[in-house]
Amino acid sequence: MKQLTKAEEEIMQWLWTLGKANVATIIENLPGPKPAYNTVSTIVRILESKGFVGHEKEGKGYLYFPLVKKEEYSNQSLNKLMDNYFQGSFKSMVSFFVKKNDISLQEMEAIMKELNKEKE
Repeated sequence: MKQLTKAEEEIMQWLWTLGKANVATIIENLPGPKPAYNTVSTIVRILESKGFVGHEKEGKGYLYFPLVKKEEYSNQSLNKLMDNYFQGSFKSMVSFFVKKNDISLQEMEAIMKELNKEKE
């Protein structure tokens, strides 16, 4: 799976949230200053060419929708981060984030409880 640029990922975040949207709706949801219509339209077409987005005809325009699930992309991105910066070690990656974010023992316990709940 290809990596997305920051701009492409921002558009994908909105498509994952909205489910289906035309370019105008995507722009409405973006924070200010709003990009030009042509800019967003171009990014959506790039996402289509990369296989992340599909479209269907609606009136004179198109509705765009994600073809790649957010969880699938997140998992791939996290694995790439782990491989590139932590030699593939999940333990090293978690340790790094714990140290950098000064996570307390209580927060770690809460995280562990959440993980254990998901295993059940």
